[in-house]
Amino acid sequence: MKRALEQRLAAVEGFRDPSAALEQYPTPADLAAHLLHLADLHGDLAGRAVADLGTGTGMLALGAATREPERVFALERDPDALAVARENEARVDPDVAVDWLLADATRPPLSAVDTVVMNPPFGAQRGSEHADRAFLAATAEVASVSYSVHNAGSRSFVESFVADAGGEVTHAFAAEFDVDRQFDFHTSERERLDVEVFRVEW
Repeated sequence: MKRALEQRLAAVEGFRDPSAALEQYPTPADLAAHLLHLADLHGDLAGRAVADLGTGTGMLALGAATREPERVFALERDPDALAVARENEARVDPDVAVDWLLADATRPPLSAVDTVVMNPPFGAQRGSEHADRAFLAATAEVASVSYSVHNAGSRSFVESFVADAGGEVTHAFAAEFDVDRQFDFHTSERERLDVEVFRVEW
């Protein structure tokens, strides 16, 4: 299933005019497939209401929509990225239609969902340190379980934040995140970042 999903998600187009300030890096198809495969194995997608906070061009939302969820909400504050995400839906052709919402993912207009999947900003840009904190805080308010991608070395922060919110990190694993050259400050055509993925029960 994971390999087939990765191949399906390879059709997802990335950002056409990415913003460094918003840390708009497309989630790699292999990482998305790995995260969603884990969620599927835990029964967190099929028959569930799923939200992708900060969906970008829709990679995680569209992948979740192929796993027979009850409903998928995808929130994104950038209207240009959301337009590409809508086009990507036609490319992936999931079984369940995605509800695309132009909204601030850190203040989601949702009362509750079963599962959140997200690749929040890492806070790597000056002035945006711990940008993922606001996404975790929003997730704690609306979700029963979440899967999220964070910069390597985030485990102690994530575990502490989750514990303070009354939740528990049940799974964590290291992964790689390939980033193609997008901005002038990039010094190579491709970089491979070390990241960590967490499953949290809130």
